[in-house]
Amino acid sequence: MTVGALFDEAAGGYDEARRRLVPGLDALYAALLEGVPFGVDEPIKVLDLGAGTGLLSAEISGRFPRAGITLVDLSVEMLRVARRRFAREPGRFEFRVMDFARKDLPAGYDLVVSALAVHHLTDGDKRELFERVFGAFVAGGLFVNLDQVLGETPGEEAGYEEWWLRNAREAGASEEDLAAAFRRMRADKSATLGAQLRWLEEAGFDSVGCAYKDHRFAVYRGRKGIAGSYNGKEHHG
Repeated sequence: MTVGALFDEAAGGYDEARRRLVPGLDALYAALLEGVPFGVDEPIKVLDLGAGTGLLSAEISGRFPRAGITLVDLSVEMLRVARRRFAREPGRFEFRVMDFARKDLPAGYDLVVSALAVHHLTDGDKRELFERVFGAFVAGGLFVNLDQVLGETPGEEAGYEEWWLRNAREAGASEEDLAAAFRRMRADKSATLGAQLRWLEEAGFDSVGCAYKDHRFAVYRGRKGIAGSYNGKEHHG
């Protein structure tokens, strides 16, 4: 089954399941938003890659009420849920069914974000995506990715797996939830955080750094055309 088909199948109950299956989701979203360097009233253009049902776009649209947001996803069913979510503000949101790992990205964005999507790409596709994201920005644009990362060693990865499974069950994930998650996880191609930060730098990004990390979940970012290093604090779980 393709990645798109897996997420088409999951679309109906995805929002509720995500909160059970991603420990500390609110803290991850908060970390993503915390370092966005735009005023709340600025009419920024935002591109959400692997937008799914629009959970992250909802967070961004709430924080930046004048933002225009383009949601991109492989799954028709996921974007159908997102369209319903934002039906009251049709002028602010655009929806594109496309494979962002293969197709050229639309350009002219101030902010490109992604949540729990890039880890489905091969390492080579991740590197190519980072280069295309860099090309999608206006000067000073920011890329922020909230994603799961691979442990630096097999032992660390095993610890991540044990931690995730324990926390998901404590959050109320059913065995059906976990079985569905494991089916989707067969398509995972996670890379280490260190490798992805290096690939961002190789793609041309400045101010590359990790804003937040809790075991296998991390929020990392890079800017276009801004010299100097990221001055936020790096956190480790």
